[in-house]
Amino acid sequence: MAIENGDFVKIEFTGKVVETGEIFDTTSEEVAKESDIFDERKQYIPLPIIIGGGHLLDGLDNGIIGLNEGESKIVTLSPEEGYGVRNKELLQIFTLKDFKKQGMNPYPGMQFQLDGHTGRVLTINGGRVRVDFNHPLAGKTLEFSVVVNKVLDNDEDKIKSLVQLHYSYPNLDIEKTKLSFEDKTVFIELDEITKFDQQRTYMDVTLIRFRIAKDIYENLDYDSVKFVDTFDKPADEEDSATVVDTDLDGLSDELNDSSKDEKVSDEKLEEAIEDSEE
Repeated sequence: MAIENGDFVKIEFTGKVVETGEIFDTTSEEVAKESDIFDERKQYIPLPIIIGGGHLLDGLDNGIIGLNEGESKIVTLSPEEGYGVRNKELLQIFTLKDFKKQGMNPYPGMQFQLDGHTGRVLTINGGRVRVDFNHPLAGKTLEFSVVVNKVLDNDEDKIKSLVQLHYSYPNLDIEKTKLSFEDKTVFIELDEITKFDQQRTYMDVTLIRFRIAKDIYENLDYDSVKFVDTFDKPADEEDSATVVDTDLDGLSDELNDSSKDEKVSDEKLEEAIEDSEE
C-alpha cells in the first residue's frame, strides 16, 4: 500500500551535497565511517519518522509519499526546498571581548547557541570574530538516496519508533521499553539504562518526553501519555537483611541462655558462701 501523509515509516537514507559530492548525513554506519562523519553517540539504524510530522524537510517528505515498503528513490532538493538560500544578514561581527565575557574562547569552526540560533565562527582577525548564522547547508542543492525500510501498522511499534526517534541513545534497547494501555492513556516505561544516561540533563530528558508525548497524541488516538519510573529494591539487599535478622535472633537467644547460666552460677556462689559462714 502506497505511503500517505500521517503514516509511520522507517527509512534508510544518505544525504549529499550535489555541488561537491560531500556526504553530510546517513543511517549507514559503514557509509558514515567511509565519509569520515561517524559519530559514536549516534545510532545507525533505519530512521523512524511520521510522514508530514515535521521530522524531515518538506521536500523529502513529499518525495517519499507514494512509495511502498522496500522501494527506493533519489530525491533532489533545491536550496529553497532544503535549508534555504544564504542570507547575508545572518553574517555578523562580534569582538573577542563579547566571547570572553561569556567565558568562551572562539576558534574557526566553533559552533555556539545565541538566542536559539546556531552560529559558526568563520574567521578571527584583529580582535574581530566573524560568525555565520546561516544553516551549514543553506544555499546548497541536496540529494537524498532513500529506501523505505518498513511501514509500521500497529500502535505499539509506532510508539516505540517515536522513542527511538527522539531518544537517540546508542545503549538504548527498544525491546526493553515497556508499554501498557488504559482507555486513551499510554504508559511508557523506558529501558532502565536511560536512568543512568549522563549525556543529558534532567531538562533534556523532560523535553524528549514532551516530544514523544506530543507526537503520540497528535498522530494517534490517545489523550494522555504517562512515563513510569520504577525503582525496585535489589534482591541482594533483601537477602542481606534476612541474614542480619537471623543472626540477631540467634545472638539474642545466646545472650538469654548466657544470662540464665550466669544467674544459676550466682545462686550457687551465694549458697557456698552461706555454708562457709555456718
